[in-house]
Order: sequence, then C-alpha cells, then structure tokens
Amino acid sequence: MAEPQNFRDHIPSITDTGNKRKWMYPQIIKGKLYKYRDIVSYALLALLFSSPFIKINGEQMILLNVMERKFVFFGIIFWPQDFYLFVLALLTFMVFIVMFTAIFGRVWCGWACPQTIFMEMVFRKIENWIEGDWIHQQKLNQAPLSFEKVAKKTAKHSIFIFISFLISNIFLAYIIGSDELIKIMSEPLGQHITGFISILIFTMVFYIVFSYLRELVCTVICPYGRLQGVLLDNQSIIVAYDYERGEPRGKILKNTEQEHLGDCIDCKVCVHVCPTGIDIRNGTQLECINCTACIDACDMVMEKINRPKRLIGFMSEDQIKTKSPFKLSRKVYAYSVVLLILFSVLSFMLISRSDIETTVLRAGGTLYQLRDNGTVSNLYNAELVNKTTKMVKFEMRPTDPDTKIQYIRKEDQIKKGSSLKVTFFVLRPQKSVSKYKSEIGIEIWSEGKLIDRIKTNFIAPPSE
Repeated sequence: MAEPQNFRDHIPSITDTGNKRKWMYPQIIKGKLYKYRDIVSYALLALLFSSPFIKINGEQMILLNVMERKFVFFGIIFWPQDFYLFVLALLTFMVFIVMFTAIFGRVWCGWACPQTIFMEMVFRKIENWIEGDWIHQQKLNQAPLSFEKVAKKTAKHSIFIFISFLISNIFLAYIIGSDELIKIMSEPLGQHITGFISILIFTMVFYIVFSYLRELVCTVICPYGRLQGVLLDNQSIIVAYDYERGEPRGKILKNTEQEHLGDCIDCKVCVHVCPTGIDIRNGTQLECINCTACIDACDMVMEKINRPKRLIGFMSEDQIKTKSPFKLSRKVYAYSVVLLILFSVLSFMLISRSDIETTVLRAGGTLYQLRDNGTVSNLYNAELVNKTTKMVKFEMRPTDPDTKIQYIRKEDQIKKGSSLKVTFFVLRPQKSVSKYKSEIGIEIWSEGKLIDRIKTNFIAPPSE
C-alpha cells in the first residue's frame, strides 16, 4: 500500500484549511552539531559586522555602491568598465552554487545563510531567553492578556527592533560605505534625511522578516529552495532519515515483543526541533534547510535507548537504499570541468587587468592637418580611468619612434578611482605615410612600467 503523501499538498506553516498561519515553536536541543553551528554562525556574524570597517589599500574591504557604480572586493575596485568581469564572476558563482547543491544539498541555507543565522542564532535565542522554551512560548501566546504577557512581548519586540536597526546600519554600510554611514550618524539629521529614511525603511523590513515572516522567507520567498528539486539527485548528500533501518517505526512498550520494529520509536522529537515544521521522515522536502537540528535530536534519543546514532544524518538516497559508499555523480564532474574553465578564465582576466583603462578616439568631425615642417597631425580624445586605490602618474608614448604627441593641455596624473580626459595631436612625418588610413600604437607608462597599450587609426594623404 502506498504511503500517504498529503504532506506534499501544503506547507507546514499553513493550517490544513489554508486560511491561517500556523506559528512555529521549534524546540532547541544543543547537541554536537548545534554547537558547531554556533561557532560558524558567530564567526560569520563577526565577519559581517566588521567587513565594512576593515580597510585594504585605503578602500573598504567589501563595497557594493550601486548608486556610484563602484564595487570593491578585498581592496580591488571594479568600475562599470569592468562589467564583463562582474558577469563572468556571477556566472562562476552560479555554477559553483549548482555544483555545491548537487553534492551537499542546502547546507548553505542551514549553516551560512544570513537569514538562518540571524533567525536561529540571534532572534530565536532572545525569544527563548525572554519567553521561555517552546512549550512556554505556546502557553504565553495562547494566554489571555496580562501584565506578564505585555511585559515580555514589549521587551522582546523592543530588542528585535534594536537589533534590526543595527543590521540595517551594517547593510547600508555595504551600499554607501562605512565612512558615509558614520557621517549620517555623527552629523546633524537635516544634512542626511535620505540616509536616515533609508535606515528606518531597512529597519522595518528586517524587523518584519525576523519577527513575523521567519521561516516563510526560506519556504516561500527564497527561490533557492525551489531550485533544490532540480539540482539534487540520488547521490547528493542531504539531511535524510534512514528508513531502511528505522521502519517500521513504533513506540517502546514494556513486556512486549518488538523485534519486528525498526529503530525509530516515533517520538517526533525530530519534528519538534525543525524550524520549518517538517517531518524529515517523509523524505526530501523543499522546506528542509539542512540545519541538522533533527540529527542532534535523534542522536540524543538513540543514545538514551542504546541504539546506534545517525538514524537521521548526512547521507544520500543511494547510501540508504544500497548501503554503498558515497560517490560523485557524472553531472558533478561535468560541473567541475565547467567551473574550472570559468575560474581559470576569470583568474587570468583579473591578473591581466590593467591599472588604467584607456580609450582613444579620433576627434569627431576632424580630418588630418598638414603642417609646414613636413608633418601631418590628427586630433584625438582620450579617456583614462584609474582603477587603483592610489593616485597614478602616467606618460603617453607612441610605439613608433618617428611619431610624436603634442598635448592641447598636458595632464600626467589621475586621482584614485577617477577618470581623466586628455586631448592631443599625434604628429607623423608625411614622408613615412604610405596609405591614407593606417594603424598606430600608443603606450601608457607609469613609474617605468607599461600598464596599457592602445591601437587607433591615423589618416593622412600618402606621400608621393
């Protein structure tokens, strides 16, 4: 007889009638994996809160300033001219996510996603500290209005709003920069109305996410969970229930013959600890974020009844069915090859990326100019973009020794992160011109080092 599949018809956080939210009260069990998650979470939180204030080469470690089209990663500045690098890096990252998910499932969601870290390791702990464990929280929410209830709810939501305010400030620091954020905080409010309103909006968004939406972000809003179904296969390592060992499940009863039963005693502790409210024994579900809470819970139960651990654990479907060791599927090898190629190309482009990007074009609407000294000149406009974190002094040199450059107004330095426009003539002896349209080269030198090379067209009447 087929097992009932009604759990697939609705998400656990909605009632069976579908017209009301079912609030989740996950039990917190501090097992071995939970303690590991604690360490990972606090390390990532420390990195998240400190990164905007860490300077590398005079620049913020990570900056995503969309408004000024300035992006900084580990002290390296990327401008709109580097958009092709951004696209390639994004494509490489997407292939990595696909490959990582195909191997390890949604480990990212349970262990490294900011939504999960803040919800489970910050807001959930505060809630438990103020309102008590999961049973006390249910009783408090169902209890009539009282002084105790108002006091606890007020304290909890006040702290939630304060933490949301801190998160919004950090979030804004990644967008506008930590220096600009400090100005908003230290200077009079009237000078930064837009920035202050932005902080308030982000504060309300984060407060709503962590106080109300919660697991719905992972199960309904985030598209990554939906992608999981097409990325996983029978070789993927996921949080799974070993049904071959656990079934048929049944309670432990004294003085009763139970040799025909599996190791699962149907205690439902794995359900009680799940932050998204699923029963992992039903198999792989999109709501599972691989937080490993059910693994800790089941291991503690198995210890108490003197049975082997990891009835629930990291394993693939093939491992459960055939008891065979883990092996990578062919598509993972294919993803690896594609990822290696993309990463190699991206690395080469980053290494060969010039400090100054130069664009040289002939001035529009102009032809050649014949001069009395037997030379012919063309007028050019050049734009130089400094991609470094320091001022750069430069010199433009033609590759042909007989060719000279004459500036309208000579410039020899570019400020960090800025661009410079230069107008100049290129002069060539007319006797060396063999055809009307030819190609010339111009090199950009800085401190004795060649940093860029450009080719452009030169027009002149050929010598007779």
